[in-house]
Amino acid sequence: MTDAPPLRVLSIATLFPDAARPNFGLFVEKSLRALAAQPGIELTVVAPVGLPPFPLSLHPRYRKLRGLPRTESWNGLTVHRPRFPLIPRIGARLNPALVARAVLSAVQGQTFDVVDAQFFYPDGPAAMRVAAALGLPFSAKARGADISHFGHGPATAPQLLAAADKAAALLAVSDAMRRDMAAIGIDPAKVTTHYTGIDTARFHPGDRAAARAALDIDDAPMILTVGALIPRKGQELVIEALAALPGVHYYLAGAGEAEGHYRALARRLGVADRVHFMGPVANADLPMLYRAADAVVMPSVSEGLANAWVEAIACGTPIVISDAGGAAELVTSPVAGRIAARSPEAIVQAVQAILANPPAASDVAATLAGRFDWNRNGRELAAHLRRCINRSAQKEP
Repeated sequence: MTDAPPLRVLSIATLFPDAARPNFGLFVEKSLRALAAQPGIELTVVAPVGLPPFPLSLHPRYRKLRGLPRTESWNGLTVHRPRFPLIPRIGARLNPALVARAVLSAVQGQTFDVVDAQFFYPDGPAAMRVAAALGLPFSAKARGADISHFGHGPATAPQLLAAADKAAALLAVSDAMRRDMAAIGIDPAKVTTHYTGIDTARFHPGDRAAARAALDIDDAPMILTVGALIPRKGQELVIEALAALPGVHYYLAGAGEAEGHYRALARRLGVADRVHFMGPVANADLPMLYRAADAVVMPSVSEGLANAWVEAIACGTPIVISDAGGAAELVTSPVAGRIAARSPEAIVQAVQAILANPPAASDVAATLAGRFDWNRNGRELAAHLRRCINRSAQKEP
């Protein structure tokens, strides 16, 4: 009896880490590493790099990207990084075709069984084009802004919906995301919920006092947000809440376009001495930061199921989040935190409730109940891609 042939997967991931952006799409890398670790999987990753035309390409933001290798081994994965042009103003509409052309150029001469898109836009419509060119089935995964933003844009929604229609099967990061997909016309029968994973060897409860001592943080109440400093993440609401949370210090881990506005707001409200901008924090350093916090507060406008939510709870820290995405799938009891309205007043009440009766870290972590595991994530992704092939074969005459 011979072994079954390997499943040759081509995964397209516009969100994927590189030497210039080590935290960019880190959750995608972890999922694909979990997939590659499954028996019978041969994985090739194409992480296209968008660069604007000259002279915009000379901007410091793109300088390091220009120097990235075209192909490399990245944490055990074979990763191609072809370039595609980023066109100002009209790029969102053109990106799928440009990404697809870059992918096909990067893998010319190679053979695959299935195409996997790790983000719904532009990866999904790009995968549709690549799969059509190669005569293969494809899948796409919805994670958050790809549906909430691109799924409603007049220039992008038609391509996204066309990809959803032609895909053999689809994935969503939460049940709530699956419902959001149905709301824009995607067949929910094609969508399987695929939860993220968590590295429990890294993210687990620890001593809060020791964590604070290691970070040189005193014993004042501390709340934390992890994520890009952009309006959608809602850090402005947390800064506004501080005025009614005397003595509470707010730490922001991340960087982004809104930092200047947030700093000015903190000064105007007289809370600047309690607002701490940490800049980007390496994933390896996040567990200590989560353990140091009394609560992680993230009142986002939209999310799929944020990795930072899961990481915080795994470290034993309750979360205060808006009713976005899969919030109710994660905050299943007051021990895990609170789902609060997106207002300073609601955030104040939720934070005060946690500070008044802090749960045991072990109890917080236990609410995850083993639902978020990278090995499970990889097994489920491998099984999903095999189903895509089987469904495609059944449709053939």
